[in-house]
Amino acid sequence: MPDGVLARLGRFSARHRRLVLALALAAAVLAAVVGAGAADRMGSGGLTDPNAPSARAATLLADRFDAGDPHLVLLAEAPHSVDDPAAVVAGTDLTQRVHRTPGVRAVDSYWSPGNPPALRSKDGRVGLLLIRMHGDEDAAELVTAQVMEQVTDDGVLRVRATGPAQLDREIDAQADADLTRAELLTAPLTLLVLVLVFGSVVAAGLPLLIGVFAITTTLAVLAAITAITDVSVFSLNLTTALGLGLAIDYSLFLITRYREELATGHTVVDAIAAAMHTAGRTILYSAVTVALALSALLVFPGYFLRSFAYAGIAVSLLTAAATLLVLPALLAITGHRINALNLRRLFGRTGTTTRAGRGGGWHRLAMAVMRRPVLVSLVTVAALGALAAPFTRAEFGINDHRVLPDDAPGHVAAEQLRTRFAAGLTTGTTVILDGPVTVQDLGSYADAVSRLPHVTRVDTALGSHIDGQHVTDTAEQSGRFRTDDGSTWLSVSTDIEPISADGIGLVNDIRQLPAPAPVLIAGAAATLVDTRDTIVDRLPWALIIVLATTALLLFALTGSLLIPAQAILLSTLSLTATFGTLVYVFQDGNLRNLLGDFTPTGWIDITAPILMFCVAYGLAMDYEMFLISRIKEEHDASGDNSHAVAVGLQRTGRLITAAAILIAIVLGALATSGITYLKMLGVGLTIAVLVDAFIIRTLLLPALMRLTGPANWWAPEPLRRLQTRLGLRH
Repeated sequence: MPDGVLARLGRFSARHRRLVLALALAAAVLAAVVGAGAADRMGSGGLTDPNAPSARAATLLADRFDAGDPHLVLLAEAPHSVDDPAAVVAGTDLTQRVHRTPGVRAVDSYWSPGNPPALRSKDGRVGLLLIRMHGDEDAAELVTAQVMEQVTDDGVLRVRATGPAQLDREIDAQADADLTRAELLTAPLTLLVLVLVFGSVVAAGLPLLIGVFAITTTLAVLAAITAITDVSVFSLNLTTALGLGLAIDYSLFLITRYREELATGHTVVDAIAAAMHTAGRTILYSAVTVALALSALLVFPGYFLRSFAYAGIAVSLLTAAATLLVLPALLAITGHRINALNLRRLFGRTGTTTRAGRGGGWHRLAMAVMRRPVLVSLVTVAALGALAAPFTRAEFGINDHRVLPDDAPGHVAAEQLRTRFAAGLTTGTTVILDGPVTVQDLGSYADAVSRLPHVTRVDTALGSHIDGQHVTDTAEQSGRFRTDDGSTWLSVSTDIEPISADGIGLVNDIRQLPAPAPVLIAGAAATLVDTRDTIVDRLPWALIIVLATTALLLFALTGSLLIPAQAILLSTLSLTATFGTLVYVFQDGNLRNLLGDFTPTGWIDITAPILMFCVAYGLAMDYEMFLISRIKEEHDASGDNSHAVAVGLQRTGRLITAAAILIAIVLGALATSGITYLKMLGVGLTIAVLVDAFIIRTLLLPALMRLTGPANWWAPEPLRRLQTRLGLRH
């Protein structure tokens, strides 16, 4: 019998099963206590680099000039006119109550002295309150909750709320509701499919126990991280989906190998040790691969992407730890009863798995593919290329109110704001001249900015500028736009959507324009430009982390240089097909009725492909490890490449596709989310998993390995000796 580290660990857990399970239960209870309420300490922001020029501009605008985009926008609608006496009284009272709310920094209201006309809708029935808070995004959410307590239906004004802080509140609530619904949807369906896959009700229940343990302990880890840094509330959705999915994957492979060993006549303890020595090692490699793939997200500065790294690293390693420590103890408790309540006996099947590697359906499929490897390769690559084609015209943006369902209050109010008021009223472009500027230089610069394409008006301390002309001069504006040190800012009004190619072009035009002082630009368009630049700058490092670590681990597992290169090529092909599908669906707005209604924006969120790449790549390597480890095991025994591929697929094909279906159910639950970003993540990851399992691993990989033949297992002799000396095996 094997006597490696994992085999000895399996024996220890089996022989001390009561102690192991007692410690696991205690850890789970402690984790549940620590992790309780973790969601309340998480935020829904963090999409942008806090040190980007646009972020520094927003901070400077608030701290130095007491200005900037509002955190909260209230739309107060009167029955007839906002200037009716009753509406004026109600609007003034609402303004004063909001202003007195602790944490509110400033309120610009239509009913404030001076009646700013821009804060009245085109039809005269809606007046605005633009509210800015003290503190960061999370603080703004808390203050918004207090402000909304001041908003009551007094029979005169009907008040709706939108703005970043209100949208964040609604996103948090929607994400929490989606998480609960996803759990209710997936639990019974997952259990049913598990029973069908495992045959045995007893065996089907074990992965769920491992999943619950992994998710609970990961939540405790995330709760601890919130004490150190910001964490996104969306990481909870990934924790649940990935924790349950990986628990199913790892448990399925370990239990299947355990049943194989039992079927050969081994004792329970020896069967556990043998399963741990083979499948256990592959699980360990897989978990490290998933963790390293998700660790690439740590190179990005915004806490949104980094949070998925925290969750993904924790849940993959904790799931592996639970599988390798707790599952052997559970298997020892169940013993030969692992096949109890075997539903397959109803259909004349035993429900056990043997080592037979020939003659099965997967063996025949592999042999058929390897008889025509060129044809299979061309057809599958052409199909994947067709799916990938839309990605060539991808447009990227950042989320706005349309990430919420159409009937969400914040979405409805934002649409009213967009259609009933002047463009850019609450999301304009602001230019800061961060240094002393003379009156003459400011006038010349403002005139130059006003002549840029799509600029309709520029307001400064000197007044307003249109088409290169200084048209108004308002003395009271000077104190609002300037400081004692001579620095100043300009409010730039446009006739375009900020999140658009024209919006990006305007930001670039302003930055290239000669200026009398250093320029900082705030606003949605500038945020998009800076986010894109940050991603482009950090993306090569993320790719290096993912690809290099994958290549090293696959080489350590196989001793081959070609197999890691094949894995990278095939996974990249699969993912580009997935990205093309996302463009077709979410950018172009196709299949809306099938997926549940969402609002297409003409772009996909710029962070989505990066997050999806890291998660899907990690899952793809999960299946790669399981299949290649079995192929490697058979090749070591027989030395025949084609035979090894066919037997490896026969032994793992059913497991890989079953695991893919199960994890697709779990990830697919995200597609039911009311938040478009989570819906996109669920659809994309489901497609990626299914394409990888049913096309890449079962068709394209056998064809490619047949074409490359014995070269699959080649490596320079020094590297081969190193791999052998380290004792790294399948």
